[in-house]
Amino acid sequence: MADFNTNKNSEISSKTFDVGIIGGGLAGLSLSILLAKNNYKVILFEKEKYPFHRVCGEYISLESWKFIENLGLNLSELNLPIIKKLIVSSPNGNTINVDLDLGGFGVSRFFIDNELKKIAVENGVHVLEETKVNDVAFNNESFIIKYKSETINCNVVAGSFGKRSNLDVKWSRDFIQKKPGKLNNYIGVKYHIKTSFPFDTIALHNFKNGYCGISKVEEDTYCLCYLTTAQNLKNNNSIKEMEQNILYKNLLLIKIFTEAEFLFKEPVTISQISFDRKALIENHVLMIGDAAGMITPLCGNGMSIALHSSKIAAGCIGLFLDKKIARGQMENQYAQRWKDNFERRLKIGRIIQKLFGKELLTNVFISKIKPFPFLINNIIKATHGKEF
Repeated sequence: MADFNTNKNSEISSKTFDVGIIGGGLAGLSLSILLAKNNYKVILFEKEKYPFHRVCGEYISLESWKFIENLGLNLSELNLPIIKKLIVSSPNGNTINVDLDLGGFGVSRFFIDNELKKIAVENGVHVLEETKVNDVAFNNESFIIKYKSETINCNVVAGSFGKRSNLDVKWSRDFIQKKPGKLNNYIGVKYHIKTSFPFDTIALHNFKNGYCGISKVEEDTYCLCYLTTAQNLKNNNSIKEMEQNILYKNLLLIKIFTEAEFLFKEPVTISQISFDRKALIENHVLMIGDAAGMITPLCGNGMSIALHSSKIAAGCIGLFLDKKIARGQMENQYAQRWKDNFERRLKIGRIIQKLFGKELLTNVFISKIKPFPFLINNIIKATHGKEF
């Protein structure tokens, strides 16, 4: 195991690492654990301080259960809600009820990210919290990572910096350059609430230009999270006004918003969300999780894709560090395996994203498909994978 100090408040005793990971979400943390367990020296940068809330639907497909337990988090002991039913509503309140073949479980990012961070540190990962990476430079087959007034050297760098970061802008990534359109100008809003709702059910309630999900996480808390266009917010003076003028038109949503106990003083928000294609390799940095490509929240599988992408990346990186393949081969193998597993799922998600949220179209779609709930399950299967 690496012989450097893992106290985040201490000086780094080594200035050279096998792998640097930028971003400490599910993908970054999982990758760091996998690599550290194989005795590679790993440093991970997270701009926030654990534990903290992220905008996220907080539903994880059961395809990820075994993988998470293998990382060292015993999910079976946590009494988490197992979700096997789905409700989808149209803006006019018409609903479809579906039994989920695979299903998932609910857990907050506040909890699971922090637990994985602890496991990472226990395995020797040097975790730097409240640390923003300013730049990454590749030269002579190695990287220099710049942060604060410091620099370190790494043989491999992985980008796991979520939906949009300063590095995306600095590197002028393609999706950053695109003009606002149907797939790249969304905002996300999340609350934790206490309410009366079945613990084994996830609901997706559509409204004009958006949809809102609700599902149980740990203890007696529910995640209430919605995605909508930036234009919806622009047309109103505040998030609260937007909710009252737009979301409340779905009677199922007005019931939740007016009857629930809200646990946050203010919602957690994120803007400029893009579902456009993203490059998998930027300046020789391997992109994982949302940095590589986002599946739309309506498909409910973003966290499983992030976790699975970390496993794929760990395998390719290990082969490179063990000098079994060259850097170009590592990059090509990672990109190909990522595409084989996720490209079709993300493409279907983008198609669904373009269709849902349009009031008339969604109302008609739900009414027509209601007698055939198995069609909804077919869509779900197309955006989910198998146990990995």
